[in-house]
Amino acid sequence: MRVADVAAVVTGGGSGLGQATAEALAAAGAKVAVLDINVAAAEAVATRIGGVAAACDVACSDSAVAALAAATAAHGPARVLVNCAGVVNPARIVGRDGPLPLAAFETVIRINLIGTFNLLRLVAAGAQALEPFEDGERGVIINTASVAAFDGQIGQPAYGASKAGVVGLTLPAARELARFGIRVVTIAPGLFQTPMMASLPAEAQASLAAAVPYPPRLGVPSEYAALVLHILDNRMLNGETIRLDGAIRLAPK
Repeated sequence: MRVADVAAVVTGGGSGLGQATAEALAAAGAKVAVLDINVAAAEAVATRIGGVAAACDVACSDSAVAALAAATAAHGPARVLVNCAGVVNPARIVGRDGPLPLAAFETVIRINLIGTFNLLRLVAAGAQALEPFEDGERGVIINTASVAAFDGQIGQPAYGASKAGVVGLTLPAARELARFGIRVVTIAPGLFQTPMMASLPAEAQASLAAAVPYPPRLGVPSEYAALVLHILDNRMLNGETIRLDGAIRLAPK
């Protein structure tokens, strides 16, 4: 898909992978709406790239509808959606204080999986009525999973399950939306330099980086954003989850 002058929406766009994606899309000429539950962070990014910002709780239908309405008012209906919003909240199934509270598990599922589906369904509904581009293409939806979907570690039951759900959503969504010319692709990043990673001690970050076969370092958000741009450009990428991980396979813990 040609990106210039196309309306794009990035969730979790106030920091990390979402911020880098919003910046890359804007640099390529897209009209970018930055959605984040931290509206101040979203506004800072949007101001810098010449986009618009909106507060959005991805797990809330009303919040997502309102955020997309603001984006549409500014740029028109979105043809591109990149879902980057997510949380980790590590905890064991049975810890020192007993079983993991169900609400804690549910929160991660709601944000990472239901939130992804929430924006996917809304953007797809708007994009299916747009005029098609080459090959009948009307839109591209890119979701973010994680290598934890395949190599979930001890302490990641909610996170691993939520990201596995995003992987499982990819092919049926791509197949259903194909008749409208809307592609669905998922990226499963490995260990990346994000605000979550930055919260760890330097020694822990170095240890994690050393576990990556090649290149032996943490990924940087711009590498995620570069893959987003390639997916947009390559129309044969559809219905697939792409690992972006330097060949790492996570150990049990």
